[in-house]
Amino acid sequence: MNFKQIRPQDYKSLKRYFKNQPHSLCTYSLSSILVWSNEQHKPHGAVVGDKTWEDGETLIISVEFSDPEKENQLILPISSAAQTHSPKELSRLAETAGFKKISFVPEDHIKKFGTSSFEAFFEIVEDKKYDDYVYLQEDLAHLKGKNGAKKRNLIKQFEKKYASKNRAVIEPITPENAAECLDFLNVWCKQRDCDADPQEDMACEKEACEKALAHIDTLAFRGILLRVDGLVSAFGIASTLTDDMGALHFEKALTSIKGLYQYFDRECARRLFKGLKYINKESDMGIEGLAKAKKSYHPIMMVKSYDLILNTT
Repeated sequence: MNFKQIRPQDYKSLKRYFKNQPHSLCTYSLSSILVWSNEQHKPHGAVVGDKTWEDGETLIISVEFSDPEKENQLILPISSAAQTHSPKELSRLAETAGFKKISFVPEDHIKKFGTSSFEAFFEIVEDKKYDDYVYLQEDLAHLKGKNGAKKRNLIKQFEKKYASKNRAVIEPITPENAAECLDFLNVWCKQRDCDADPQEDMACEKEACEKALAHIDTLAFRGILLRVDGLVSAFGIASTLTDDMGALHFEKALTSIKGLYQYFDRECARRLFKGLKYINKESDMGIEGLAKAKKSYHPIMMVKSYDLILNTT
């Protein structure tokens, strides 16, 4: 199996494999895969049968790490015909490709074939750090009921001071204004010391976000930014994940302006996910404060993420 590194310029050749992809974990967004690439974490692709990107039916994606203490891994195969693979097929694939682990396996894929079927070939390990939070689009777009009362109040305060006085303006992210978002990202990350360790999740996320902004018009991302008094103070970037679900990959907002985050989050739901039933807001990466914030919006479900580790006996 001939793996080669995949980059943003490969999007047009690879997108057909993802047209009907069924998995609800944000990992299975091609746009996201292509921007989560850096010196520490490099996605590679191969086509079953060593065919070209244009001729193959099943795409195999691996992640190679520069850190020798981290084990290279596969994710589930992506088929242009939306084919799913049995535990036996996955074990053969991993062995043929020379990998011991398949990561980011959603719980519903395991349930489809049964836990015992997988345990015949793999050890199943949940990776809670990468369980995704999923919400109803209408819940985040309207914040109705008791659960949304506090956030509605904060939104009203922001609207009264900024939106109603035309001090807050929302516009699409384009190649022309993406540099302003990048400037804001640098300020946001400086406040949080994102670059303290280049191998940590925060630093890797910053680099992925930078790539998403650089390719905002070529990787099927859609984004909006919010200006307060003319300055970019928030932005969000999303993509479509499945037929009825989108993923909000990046959402950054100033915390110093009361109600801004709540107002902007509502507008992301309304503007970036119109026509979709669900919004996947990705995982909390094991960050306590991020987990608390995501839970405060009352997800309708968690998409559990598992590692499948090949049995050695």
